[in-house]
Amino acid sequence: FDHPYPCTKILWSPDTRNSATTKDLLATTGDYLRIWSLTPSSESTNGPDDEHNDNNPQQQQQQLGTLIPKKEALLNNNKTSEYCAPLTSFDWNEADPNIIGTSSIDTTCTIWDVTTQQAQTQLIAHDREVFDLAFARGKHVFASVGADGSVRMFDLRSLEHSTIIYESPNLDPLLRLEWNKQDPNYLATFMADSRRTIILDIRVPSLPVAELGGHLGCVNATAWAPHSSCHICTAGDDSQALIWDLSQMPKRPVEDPILAYNADGEINNLQWSATQPDWVSIAYSDKLQILRV
Repeated sequence: FDHPYPCTKILWSPDTRNSATTKDLLATTGDYLRIWSLTPSSESTNGPDDEHNDNNPQQQQQQLGTLIPKKEALLNNNKTSEYCAPLTSFDWNEADPNIIGTSSIDTTCTIWDVTTQQAQTQLIAHDREVFDLAFARGKHVFASVGADGSVRMFDLRSLEHSTIIYESPNLDPLLRLEWNKQDPNYLATFMADSRRTIILDIRVPSLPVAELGGHLGCVNATAWAPHSSCHICTAGDDSQALIWDLSQMPKRPVEDPILAYNADGEINNLQWSATQPDWVSIAYSDKLQILRV
């Protein structure tokens, strides 16, 4: 991948239509939003002179298993300046894979049309840098978090208004946001350098419906179970990945996780597989581990 600046997020397209007629697309953010297609290399790439490849099955196998990235689009909404405000994160709308939303350090969120490669809208979302953005279930509602310590909710059908559904106690920056796709009333977020994960109910603004402790170091990632509305996994600098059962909230506080895993290093990122929900992947140090729940 020709990526001149560090990548802040990478996502496969959620488009599940006939893969025979649609390209495998993925998107990355950094200085700009880029969309890439990936095609498997085939034997036809070998020329008639590549006899040494025929004698080397391992090299032949590597070539056959290689995906060739091709940049389909570079999306930039700033046509007037050679400088850009780095993008901190993005989300790909699962209900309408033609929509991508990006967040930026320049306080804005931008909603992109993938087909036309144009910005549908750009709005000043926060008072300071925006660190993350996530779509709810469906195509219209999304939320964002940022350095001003607020969680704000937007509706693409009426962008004149936004709703502040939470502000951290001392307006400490909120780093990440995960929307529960099984029950879109619930969101998860966490503050910078915090050991606690905050669970919010959008029907009850301002007050967390639960706060998950359990970590001995700051939280770096959260992921809702893709097949259950009441389970969430959190991971952090204490090398732990914890799974929580939230089925009893808000009647009683959630004090302890139901499952715990200790990695050999600080866990930086986490994914819960939507197509194989028995598996969770974690990243630490220079390693990726896949864990069976």
